[in-house]
Amino acid sequence: MQETKPHQQRKRARFVVPSRNDSLLRNFTEVVGGRMGRHSAPGEVSPGPFTVERVLVILTVVAALIAMVAKDYCRVNGWETPSQFYATCYSDFPELFKNRGLGDGVFPFFTQGSLFEYPVLMGIIAGLTALVVPGNGPGPERILGYFDVNATLIVAIWIVTVLLTARMNKRRPWDAAMVAVAPGIILAGFINWDMWAVGLLALAMFLFSRNKPVLAGICIGLGTATKLYPVLILGAVLVLAIRSGMLRTFFTTAGAALAAWLAVNLPIAAMNPSGWQYFFEFTQDRPAGYSSPWFAYNLAAERLQWTQLTASTINSLALNLFIVACVLIGLLALTATRRPRLAQLAFLIVGAFILTNKVYSPQFVIWLIPLLALARPRWRDFLIWQAAEALHWGAIWMYLGQATSGGAAQHNIDMSAYVLAVILHMAVTAYLMARVVMDVLDPSQDPLRSHGDDDPHGGPFNGAKDWLRVNLRHPSLSVLPWSRKEPRSVEVGSDG
Repeated sequence: MQETKPHQQRKRARFVVPSRNDSLLRNFTEVVGGRMGRHSAPGEVSPGPFTVERVLVILTVVAALIAMVAKDYCRVNGWETPSQFYATCYSDFPELFKNRGLGDGVFPFFTQGSLFEYPVLMGIIAGLTALVVPGNGPGPERILGYFDVNATLIVAIWIVTVLLTARMNKRRPWDAAMVAVAPGIILAGFINWDMWAVGLLALAMFLFSRNKPVLAGICIGLGTATKLYPVLILGAVLVLAIRSGMLRTFFTTAGAALAAWLAVNLPIAAMNPSGWQYFFEFTQDRPAGYSSPWFAYNLAAERLQWTQLTASTINSLALNLFIVACVLIGLLALTATRRPRLAQLAFLIVGAFILTNKVYSPQFVIWLIPLLALARPRWRDFLIWQAAEALHWGAIWMYLGQATSGGAAQHNIDMSAYVLAVILHMAVTAYLMARVVMDVLDPSQDPLRSHGDDDPHGGPFNGAKDWLRVNLRHPSLSVLPWSRKEPRSVEVGSDG
C-alpha cells in the first residue's frame, strides 16, 4: 500500500522575484547576467545551502561589521567630546555608563535616588548589561566592554528583526533585505537601545500576522515599556477593526498590551515612585530636541529675531498636530475604496509621530525601516530616503561638535546648513508617507496587492470584508453596519 501512494512533496511558496518586480534592482542584475527568467520558479525548487533567510543573515552580519568599523575610532580612542561627534561614532552607552552611575553599580529604578530618563524596560536592559561587564568603576576598559556587550545584543536583535520581517510575507521574503542592509541601522543602530523596541514590535507584527493577537499585544506592551512608539500600532489595529467590524480583535490586542505594560511598570512605580515618574516629567518638561522641526524653528527664530517657542507651547502644538494627522489617517482608512494594509497605516502613524514630535534623535530612523519594508518595498524610494537621512546624520554631529564644545572650525557647519538638513529629512519622510497614501488610494500601485495579495501582515484582517466604509462622493455606496442594503458595485477608483 505504501509503495502505491504518490510521493507527497512539500509545497513551497512561490516568491516574488526582486529583479522582476523592482525596476531599480532589475538594472543592477545586468552585471550577473540579467534578471531571472520567466520560466524559473523560485521558492518551488530547493536553493541548496543559500536559502533566502541564510542570505539575509549573511547580509545583516556584513552590515553589522560595517557598523562596528564605523564606531572603531571611539572604540580605540574613547568617547570624548568633540572628537566622538566629528568621527560620527557617538553612542549613549558610554555616556550613560559614566554619567548615570551604571559603571558604579547603580541599577536604574532599583537603586533608590537614581534617575533614568528612559522607560522601565530600557532601564532594566541598561542595568543588566552593566552587570555583565567585569570589574568596577567607569574606566575606559569597562566603558568599551559595556559598549561591546550592548552592540552585540543589538546585532542579535537586528538579525531576528530581519528574519521576522522576511517571514511575515512568504511570497516577498527578499523585502527584508532593506532591514538587513539599511544605512540608517548601520549608522544609528548602536546609539541607544531603540533596536530592542524595534525587535519587539517586529515580533508583535509577526504574531499578529499569524492570528495571535494576545501574544502580539504582550509584545506591544513590552515594546512600549522599552520605547513608547510601539503603542502607536494599536491605532492602526483600531481603525482596521472598525472598518472590518472586528472590534474584539482590537480589544484583545490592546488589553494584552496594557496588561504587559502594567506588569512591568506597576512594581517599579510602587517600589520607586519618584524614579518611575522621572521619565514622564523629563519628557514633558524638556525643550525641543535636536533635529526636531521645533528645534530647527527656534534656531532660525533666534537668528531672525522672531519669537521662540517655549516647551509648553511646543508640547501643545506637537500633540494637536499629531492628533490631526491621526484623524486624517483614520479618515483615509475608513474612506479608501479598498481597506488599507496594517503595515501601511502603522508606517503613516509612526511617520506622523516623528514629524510632529518635539524630539528626533538620530536613531529614530530605525523605527521606520522595518515598517517601510512592509508598507512600500520599493528600493528607489528607500535609497533616496536613506541618503537624505545619511546627510542629516553627518549634519547633526558637525553641528553638535560646534554647539557643545566649539570644536575646530573646519569640522563645523553653519546653523543654516544644519536646518536645511533637518528640512530635507522631514521632506523625504513626508514624501514616503505621500507615496504610501497613493498606494492606499490606488491599490494597483501597491507592490503587494499588484500580485494579488490582500494583507499578508494583517492577520485576522487579511481578506476581511468591509463592515463600515464611508463613500464621501457617493454616500449611497457606503457600507454601513446598520443597513442591510448591499452597496452597488463601482469601478475601482471611480469614487476616489
